[in-house]
Amino acid sequence: MNSIKNVPARVLSRRPGHSLEAEREQFDKTQAISISKAINSQEAPVKEKHARRIILGTHHEKGAFTFWSYAIGLPLSSSSILSWKFCHVLHKVLRDGHPNVLHDYQRYRSNIREIGDLWGHLRDQYGHLVNIYTKLLLTKISFHLKHPQFPAGLEVTDEVLEKAAGTDVNNIFQLTVEMFDYMDCELKLSESVFRQLNTAIAVSQMSSGQCRLAPLIQVIQDCSHLYHYTVKLMFKLHSCLPADTLQGHRDRFHEQFHSLKNFFRRASDMLYFKRLIQIPRLPEGPPNFLRASALAEHIKPVVVIPEEAPEEEEPENLIEISSAPPAGEPVVVADLFDQTFGPPNGSMKDDRDLQIENLKREVETLRAELEKIKMEAQRYISQLKGQVNGLEAELEEQRKQKQKALVDNEQLRHELAQLKALQLEGARNQGLREEAERKASATEARYSKLKEKHSELINTHAELLRKNADTAKQLTVTQQSQEEVARVKEQLAFQMEQAKRESEMKMEEQSDQLEKLKRELAARAGELARAQEALSRTEQSGSELSSRLDTLNAEKEALSGVVRQREAELLAAQSLVREKEEALSQEQQRSSQEKGELRGQLAEKESQEQGLRQKLLDEQLAVLRSAAAEAEAILQDAVSKLDDPLHLRCTSSPDYLVSRAQAALDSVSGLEQGHTQYLASSEDASALVAALTRFSHLAADTIVNGAATSHLAPTDPADRLMDTCRECGARALELVGQLQDQTVLPRAQPSLMRAPLQGILQLGQDLKPKSLDVRQEELGAMVDKEMAATSAAIEDAVRRIEDMMSQARHESSGVKLEVNERILNSCTDLMKAIRLLVMTSTSLQKEIVESGRGAATQQEFYAKNSRWTEGLISASKAVGWGATQLVYVHPGSQLTRLCFTWANTRNSSSAPMRLRPARPSWWQPRR
Repeated sequence: MNSIKNVPARVLSRRPGHSLEAEREQFDKTQAISISKAINSQEAPVKEKHARRIILGTHHEKGAFTFWSYAIGLPLSSSSILSWKFCHVLHKVLRDGHPNVLHDYQRYRSNIREIGDLWGHLRDQYGHLVNIYTKLLLTKISFHLKHPQFPAGLEVTDEVLEKAAGTDVNNIFQLTVEMFDYMDCELKLSESVFRQLNTAIAVSQMSSGQCRLAPLIQVIQDCSHLYHYTVKLMFKLHSCLPADTLQGHRDRFHEQFHSLKNFFRRASDMLYFKRLIQIPRLPEGPPNFLRASALAEHIKPVVVIPEEAPEEEEPENLIEISSAPPAGEPVVVADLFDQTFGPPNGSMKDDRDLQIENLKREVETLRAELEKIKMEAQRYISQLKGQVNGLEAELEEQRKQKQKALVDNEQLRHELAQLKALQLEGARNQGLREEAERKASATEARYSKLKEKHSELINTHAELLRKNADTAKQLTVTQQSQEEVARVKEQLAFQMEQAKRESEMKMEEQSDQLEKLKRELAARAGELARAQEALSRTEQSGSELSSRLDTLNAEKEALSGVVRQREAELLAAQSLVREKEEALSQEQQRSSQEKGELRGQLAEKESQEQGLRQKLLDEQLAVLRSAAAEAEAILQDAVSKLDDPLHLRCTSSPDYLVSRAQAALDSVSGLEQGHTQYLASSEDASALVAALTRFSHLAADTIVNGAATSHLAPTDPADRLMDTCRECGARALELVGQLQDQTVLPRAQPSLMRAPLQGILQLGQDLKPKSLDVRQEELGAMVDKEMAATSAAIEDAVRRIEDMMSQARHESSGVKLEVNERILNSCTDLMKAIRLLVMTSTSLQKEIVESGRGAATQQEFYAKNSRWTEGLISASKAVGWGATQLVYVHPGSQLTRLCFTWANTRNSSSAPMRLRPARPSWWQPRR
């Protein structure tokens, strides 16, 4: 919100005489101008004054309705730069705008997602950045909607962070994961921007570089807060959970720490950021979460945004401009008219007026600078106060850590005494441990050798596959060349046949022409004879015939030349065909030789591959046998626990037994799939080994917990549970024995393990305490309801006994009346005692609830201590049922049967046996 402080107050003020409609129209016009100037297709950063006006508009209307009404109509799909600047403005408005902006953004999440998906499918540099930026904005909106304690600017105190995290370790764990995801989106955007920039030139001084770098200012602000919060949450998690459980969290934090440090370092070296933001420096190494005192060494990174110089206002007016002057005010003449034509009536301003105006302007300027200095000083004071508060909180945290360290020291001393007592016993087990370590080292060495052989085999197999692919490729090239030669041969044969047909056709044509010429020559000879006969008659006709004969002789010579030329062409074509046939035969011989060589190499490679495949099968079988032997040892150890007298002290709950049996039953499916996959392809036993390892551990855990559960169960169910566990162990050992034998392995049936595991699961469910068919949240109301019903039943029983006493006085007399009165008096005394019991139990119940529930409500206490609550409900039902049965009189029975009815109800097996609820282990009665 630092940018909002520099805007004059007149932007949001409404001048007297303005109507709301005119102000709204002018506000919409101003917002439209600012949005169009901030979000455009020019490759330049968004100007701060335009973004500031948009942000002020959200505070003016307490939302972003006007912004979205104009922004949704922008042609974002036509320009990636336009979409990039749109995302930048969205980020700024989301951080510095009105808090209601977040809910307005919720309605347009689908539009933001569509913009990112559109540019994510196109190969454009800005389009790729837009895709990443939209994912960051969607993640930011989802996080702040889910956790409203964190504003969009992410600036909260440590107390608010502690309140948001709560005391439940699951909530702290989930909040840390969500902050890690948030930080990943921020860092991914920064890395993508730096990846597109050319670090060899000063890109931060170019408009194209500044256009990409401008959104990283908001990214730096977000990352500084997220880093501080994740450090706090990680220390809190390490104080609640073991270090091994949080190994994944630490690895992810270290990766983000190095990425964030690199990001801050690169941004600090750029001139563009030095005048806009003061980037904090992170420590050399990440915090050591395994040491609780390292929290005191953590320093919160503070990002400082320097105050900007006031920019020149643009000529367009803002909200205070009106279309007409208000009533009662004189119309002001424009200064441009005065400067051009002079003031009216020839009046001129003297030098003193000009000096006064200049002094007034300087005073206004100095006043604005003074206000700016005051605001900056106030901001620095607030920052220093925040740092002082943070240091005080850290000091208090150090004091707590010191007290905790003292307590831990006492505990460590006590544990040291215990360790000294156990040192003698540990010396006895030293030999066994060394032997176990030797076995483990031998097993690990064997496993490493198998792993090395397996990797070598995989590399050899991959090399053979590559060579086979090269050979196949060469064979394909050879086959293609042979096909090309055959195609050329067929083409040449076709051309030769075509040439033969053409030559034959030409020969036939020439022979026809020759026959025709012979016939013509014969005709001409006859004509010549006739002409010679007629020569004597006419000399003119003889000369004509001689010339025509010469012409025919010339044509004959030409035709004979054409025939000779065609014969030469035919001979040349025949020689070309013979050359092509010789080249084809040579190519066939060479290809046959290469084909034979390639076939020999392929056969050699196939034999090598077959040997390696057999070696792979043997090694996979050895790995499977080792895994089966280890599983057999695990199961044998679990079965031996069934007869171990030291195991009698171990107990387990039916609920945990049911969970273990269900997990073991689910692992049978994976074992069946792994067995089927291994039978289908013996080259890969990884699935079967993994499933067998999981099954052996879960089955052994089920057997051990079944035996531990039977120690607290009644005799008959305990015996059945032990027998089922023995059967499960026997079948599991038989199964792993079959998996070690290669001949019996295909006939192994992992599905036979389902029956004993289902038997254990059913026995565990039968041993679970039969709770009421009531939800946990209804237990509190159920307790009050049952106690009220018990009180009502007692009151009704007392009333009915009084009615029976009055009826006995009217109907009986003498000894019978005396006996009945004694019986009824005894019943009355008994009901009084029951009433006293109910009242005492009610007060005791309130005492237990008040002493144990803490800050929780009564219903939450009952829901948390469900077994205690179920016992209380059972006791109240039993008391009410007994009181009802006490006064129940069958038709035709005597009053003397009341005592027998009460005695029978106490000894009846159908009545509940537990009339007193079990107290929680933490409850202590008041003295």
